[in-house]
Amino acid sequence: MNIHEYQAKEVLRSFNIDTLKGAVANTPDEAVAAAKEMGGSIWVVKAQIHAGGRGKGGGVKLAKTLDEVKEHATNIIGMQLITHQTGPEGKQVNKIFVEQGCDIEKEYYVAALVDRATDRVVMMASSEGGMDIEEVADKTPELIHKVVVDPTSGLMPFQARQLAFAIGMNGKVVNKAVKQFIALYNAFVAKDCSIAEINPLVETKQGDVITLDAKMNFDSNALYRRPDIMEYRDLTEEDPAEVEASKHDLAFIKLDGNIGCLVNGAGLAMATMDIIKLYGSEPANFLDVGGGANKEKVTSAFKLILKDPNVKGVLVNIFGGIMKCDVIAEGVIAATKDLGLDVPLVVRLAGTNVELGKKLLAESGLNIIPADDLNDAAKKIVDAVKGGA
Repeated sequence: MNIHEYQAKEVLRSFNIDTLKGAVANTPDEAVAAAKEMGGSIWVVKAQIHAGGRGKGGGVKLAKTLDEVKEHATNIIGMQLITHQTGPEGKQVNKIFVEQGCDIEKEYYVAALVDRATDRVVMMASSEGGMDIEEVADKTPELIHKVVVDPTSGLMPFQARQLAFAIGMNGKVVNKAVKQFIALYNAFVAKDCSIAEINPLVETKQGDVITLDAKMNFDSNALYRRPDIMEYRDLTEEDPAEVEASKHDLAFIKLDGNIGCLVNGAGLAMATMDIIKLYGSEPANFLDVGGGANKEKVTSAFKLILKDPNVKGVLVNIFGGIMKCDVIAEGVIAATKDLGLDVPLVVRLAGTNVELGKKLLAESGLNIIPADDLNDAAKKIVDAVKGGA
């Protein structure tokens, strides 16, 4: 789950990480009122969407007067902001964050993230703050420095100092940065993050170390124990289909293809999408109904797939272990009758109660194409979709 910059800063402040004064605004007048209240002579007006690269897309503007605050707020609120992370369709900006400015001496990058190679949390830092870290990694990888954190001890002060020295910090700034690096790591662990990123972390001309921008993503599987984080969820930033899927405890991600997939098990779902591509078509979604789904859950999943107007065919690929094939069959039949299926449907069943499941489908009177194995299923659905194109 993603949250907005202003929300990430609220979380980080609770771990004693220094940020500037700021306030959220939904209208230009609210933006001006916020700037007046916080005082100062320079402000930054920032679009709040779940995507990076906002500045390059025109979503971050500097204001030196209250009139400029209002002007920038007017232009940004409601705009369709396009960045390298939004895709060409962009995202609509519904709110902004107005923040005080500061005297920047130097910008840095720092983040905590999960490293799959070491199965540990890694702290990463760079002297190239304010830039896309992917670009830095591609062009100047030697400027990215990492330390692997032992989970039994956490980020040690000497490791934090190593990072500070590696990115060119010196003097009293080092001690301030060390405290913030350790606090960032502690926030990452305490809140079940998948990434906690500060970019840029700035050193001011007065010698302070301040978080100027922040991004936090959270492990969705841990949100059941993080009600405080769940309160930050912004459904307007999520795909409506994925929001609907979460209500039924379905693992669903919408894609750009035309063949809907209903599968149990993440690995099998990935294999199903791969083989659809192998046969020359594209999956319309990733959908894992899980190992213990009931008829109602399967029906909801099937309806979710068919709501996508791009779907020209559906492949159901089930290996019944805990999941019983007859339950899948009942769900498919119920959803098909309810929605009035008008696209090709291929069903491949294997495992527990497979013969009963096949019997239910065969006797349903519905136009369902059976398949013997995954290869057969993928070929049949791709051929069926292309034949109807």
